[in-house]
Amino acid sequence: MPTYTPPLRDMQFVMHEVLNVAQDLQQIPKHAEMDVETINAVLEEGGKFAAEVAFPLNISGDTEGCTIDQTTHAVTTPKGFKEAYRQYIDGGWAALACDPEYGGQGLPYVVNGMFYEMLNSANQAWTMYPGLTHGAYAALETHGTPEQKATYLPKMTSGEWTGTMCLTEPHCGTDLGLMRTKAEPQADGTYKITGNKIFISAGEHDMTDNIIHLVLARLPDAPPGIKGISLFIVPKFHVNADGSLGERNGIYCGGLEHKMGIHGNATCQMVLEDAVGTMVGQANKGMQGMFVMMNAARLGVGNQSLGLTEVAFQNALAYAKDRIQMRSLSGTKAKDKPADPIIVHPDVRKMLMTARAYADGGRALQVYCSMLLEKEHNHPDEKVRKDAGEMLALLTPIAKAFLTDNGHIATNACMQVFGGHGFIKEWGMEQFVRDNRINMIYEGTNTIQSLDLLGRKVLGNNGATLKKFGKLVGALVAEEGVNEKMAEFITPIAILGEQMTKFTTEVGFKGFQNPDEVGAAAVDYLRVAGHLVFGYFFARMAQVALREIAAGSTDPFYTAKLQTARFYFAKLFPETATLMRTARTGSKVLMDTNAALA
Repeated sequence: MPTYTPPLRDMQFVMHEVLNVAQDLQQIPKHAEMDVETINAVLEEGGKFAAEVAFPLNISGDTEGCTIDQTTHAVTTPKGFKEAYRQYIDGGWAALACDPEYGGQGLPYVVNGMFYEMLNSANQAWTMYPGLTHGAYAALETHGTPEQKATYLPKMTSGEWTGTMCLTEPHCGTDLGLMRTKAEPQADGTYKITGNKIFISAGEHDMTDNIIHLVLARLPDAPPGIKGISLFIVPKFHVNADGSLGERNGIYCGGLEHKMGIHGNATCQMVLEDAVGTMVGQANKGMQGMFVMMNAARLGVGNQSLGLTEVAFQNALAYAKDRIQMRSLSGTKAKDKPADPIIVHPDVRKMLMTARAYADGGRALQVYCSMLLEKEHNHPDEKVRKDAGEMLALLTPIAKAFLTDNGHIATNACMQVFGGHGFIKEWGMEQFVRDNRINMIYEGTNTIQSLDLLGRKVLGNNGATLKKFGKLVGALVAEEGVNEKMAEFITPIAILGEQMTKFTTEVGFKGFQNPDEVGAAAVDYLRVAGHLVFGYFFARMAQVALREIAAGSTDPFYTAKLQTARFYFAKLFPETATLMRTARTGSKVLMDTNAALA
């Protein structure tokens, strides 16, 4: 059976020693009193909930899955899920980062993000029920009317009601311009909505009294394509004027998807038959509200893979220390045993360190993005808000795609450490692999994220925001460039930073002549950009570790951080050279394949 220990020390290192989040938070009026001790105390308790309540339900929830009563359309979640959710509500965890105006605790996004990393390690399928609510909450908080906010946000804040996002239809996934769900205006200002949605996570369940669906649909006179989509609130149960629940609305689960992973989460086929909804925002401007949800979800999906990377690493490490197989190539290490533990073998260490490095780098990026989100929404300085928003827009596709791709690499590597046992359910490793696999597809596939990064976020503004990140790298290079002990961390990012300018220009020029060139290079490009971002954070982590060691610290924690950074730059970062080379081969070798693909 797998185990899980919340990585609190690793979180504290990134938040307090590398990124100094408390100091930054104190520049924001609503967080002026926030301190290190408060952040640590909340996350310590959050870790207990994740490890003691959510984690024990992970394998059993995967085994049992969700069930549907085809007569009533009611969905039952696995045993213990509903009770765990009640503990989640009673503990106030649903309200952690929500606005006090709606009953929230108003804690920083970074605290909520690190709490959710632990929940995702513990049980991604369960975590998706409350997790999706945060995106729906954000969309309504940004674009809802005062009446809509008053009706829905307090209940979503408390966790009494959950939320979903209903986008995908059987004939269209990413291309929402093809959507057919219809919304007919009614005399009372509401709309009757009819259509079918698929792949709706947590679309129906027995954990709350009401589910607030945010649904994309078309008005009768809507223009074609993406510009003709509106956003609607469609609750499972109507809400009366006094806040009580009324009759059942015309939205129900027509069936459950039978999936590769996340069996404990109800992925639903949702049917709308004259379901009554109210519009969010303006007619035909629904994507504005939905993008609030989707951007929040993209960071959340990256966090899902971070959580799975961490728990997979922990279990693979424990197994590698215990499992004995053969002798070390360099001589016997465990003389009192008939064989050495497999952790002595170089390739086993490579697999373990790959997972560890991707967890450490991913956590640094998630904390950084959480702080950008905080500054964008709450910093008193308009310029800081604008700059934070631009940087977050650049990093969001990287946080989603790079972390989920890395999660795929890491969970598979950790399963491999177990050998044949990794393929057996009771060890838990194959579930981590299966659960992670959907994250590369969710909220826009990783190819879509790559096209967004290269096409919109980089070429769309002639690399202006990328240059701003380059300035962060340049500042660190200038600060540590003469420090010989930092050379192995600084030189690689300095070189790649310079290469990125030429690489981006080349891809952009070729793309201007033939748009397929952007499509051919985008996935490789995102991965190169991801390594530049990770390299920057690993250099900063190494910087802190070296300073602590120079100051006399003998804590092996700092030595471990240095060793992880060295491994990353030696074994993972060099992938960028190959990626730039393959990206430069262009689109012809891909598109001139009609015979091969006939």
